[in-house]
Amino acid sequence: QVQLVESGGGLVQAGDSLRLSCAASGRTFSNKIMGWFRQAPGKEREFVAAIRWNGGSMTYADSVKGRFTISRDNAKNTVYLQMNSLKVEDTAVYYCASFGGKGDPTRTYAYDYWGQGTQVTVSS
Repeated sequence: QVQLVESGGGLVQAGDSLRLSCAASGRTFSNKIMGWFRQAPGKEREFVAAIRWNGGSMTYADSVKGRFTISRDNAKNTVYLQMNSLKVEDTAVYYCASFGGKGDPTRTYAYDYWGQGTQVTVSS
């Protein structure tokens, strides 16, 4: 059974940093794209960042480029999202997901497994 478990969310002030973790288990994630998405209240879930598991190539949403960094530790089967210079508009539930193999990796439909999410709240 595939499991993705996020952690690291919390309440911070604008300008602060947080690091989210996503621990993956249940199948081989080599050569799998892993993504981070977020969903704010009343809004659709949106793409944040993605990384190829063994290739290291990364993609970011324009809204987080230069502030967020996605990385992975293959030995720990864990993906990270380092979030710096956080803004109030970054407030959302952040989800980790595993790419299903087809489609656009910036779109939610292309991911087949999701974590339960971790809340990030940024106050002004």
